Amino acid sequence: MTTTLPPNWNWQDSAECRGTEVVLFFGPDGERQPEREIREREAKAVCAGCVVRPECLAYAVSRPEKYGTWGALNEDERASGRRRVTRRANDERKAAERDDGEAA
Repeated sequence: MTTTLPPNWNWQDSAECRGTEVVLFFGPDGERQPEREIREREAKAVCAGCVVRPECLAYAVSRPEKYGTWGALNEDERASGRRRVTRRANDERKAAERDDGEAA
């Protein structure tokens, strides 16, 4: 029987954003683009000096967390990164398949 361990949330205890209003990282409903850009810039400034930024970003990417600023990346930036990783993996798979076909 395989046991799945629960996620480790201890990194959050050392997060620079701890105690900061959550609206800074997730924004209110109906937020307009200019306000969103300002808010995200402020959120990313908090993240920039955070010692657990890599853990935060890894958490958000592994879920994938659809909303908010995590590890100094907003949802669009994280989605773009996931697409890039997927494309790279697909390109590598196709190259390996071509190499296998040529070797045969």
